[in-house]
Amino acid sequence: MKTLPSRRAAAALAFASVLGAGACSNPAPESADSGAIAPGSLITDRPITTAAALPSAQRTELITYVSEGADGRPTLVSGTVAIPKGEAPEGGWPVISWAHGTTGVGDACAPSADTVGGPAHSYVARTTDMLDRWVADGYAVVQTDYEGLGTPGEHPYMNGDSAANAVVDIVRAARELDPAVGTNWIAMGHSQGGHAALYAAEVGADRAPELDLAGAVSMAPGNRTSDTAAYFASGGPGIAAAVPFLPVLLIGAEAAQPELSADAMLTDASRVLLTAARTGCMDDVRAAAATIPLEQVLAPDADMEGLAAYYRTQEPAALEPTVPTFVVQGSDDVLVSRPLTDQLTEALCNNGADLTYQVYEGADHRAVLEESFDDVKAFTEDVLAGQAPESTCS
Repeated sequence: MKTLPSRRAAAALAFASVLGAGACSNPAPESADSGAIAPGSLITDRPITTAAALPSAQRTELITYVSEGADGRPTLVSGTVAIPKGEAPEGGWPVISWAHGTTGVGDACAPSADTVGGPAHSYVARTTDMLDRWVADGYAVVQTDYEGLGTPGEHPYMNGDSAANAVVDIVRAARELDPAVGTNWIAMGHSQGGHAALYAAEVGADRAPELDLAGAVSMAPGNRTSDTAAYFASGGPGIAAAVPFLPVLLIGAEAAQPELSADAMLTDASRVLLTAARTGCMDDVRAAAATIPLEQVLAPDADMEGLAAYYRTQEPAALEPTVPTFVVQGSDDVLVSRPLTDQLTEALCNNGADLTYQVYEGADHRAVLEESFDDVKAFTEDVLAGQAPESTCS
């Protein structure tokens, strides 16, 4: 019996065939200046009924599409497109482009690969429940996996440009998949994805002028990753909780800047963290982190200044969103603390952002997904209708 190629191998072959031959059963458009495959071009698609599908959708499709990576070159990205039931309204289904929170950096951590009992299911199942409410209300929901999650190459974790490109370009791919998908869209994300949504709020309208980006929603946005080096050097009491995020930050930095060797930054005792991150997801990394002596995490000659310098270029506080932006935060969030989001929103206001900021008392990092839903829905309906939400910037 002939062995079918793996999901990753099949996607890589499809991308290579399109780039090399310039043709396939579903030819992608080319850019006028370089002959390269245009960002947002649909490469592969197939229906799925796994845990990654939204239950209330008419159908959910697993797709691969072309985007632009952290190095500025074309890259293949996977994701899902969920189409609502019924007949699309005039102008097509409005779109929620969802940017997910941290699941890991290994291919098994891609939300489109989620299965019941899978390595990232505890988080993905929760966002699936929330997103299912959107598709049930008549929104096409597209979810990028990001560069390097489920497709060739490593994942440049917390690289704003790469993530924003993926968030924008999957909307283009969805419209190629189904003409009933409209041009009006919202960039929305949580944690790592909240960071991505803020970057999309700055670049989305210019990157895809043929689309109509109405607004952005950023939930508990990740930021201050540039403090990682100083934080670990301080030896503070919260280091144990932070260790599981260290390998994904190191691998993410190396993916964007290969001279930042993740392996060289860790000791022999702690390098198991990288193995866990590359082969598993966050639960696996947490299990490995529990075995590491905290005084033996970083190598004595680790280039932590280089790491800090790179992540300073990825801080969202310098962004200038061009569309109305809603930032939501839980008061009891210990992963992305309220004081950090307070500072971030103040900086965005100072940059001239049209920003609304809401804190949900008693909500932790994940609970903010449900606690904010009604307000996020009202914000989305307002901006899609062309109404300006009330800014909380003083």
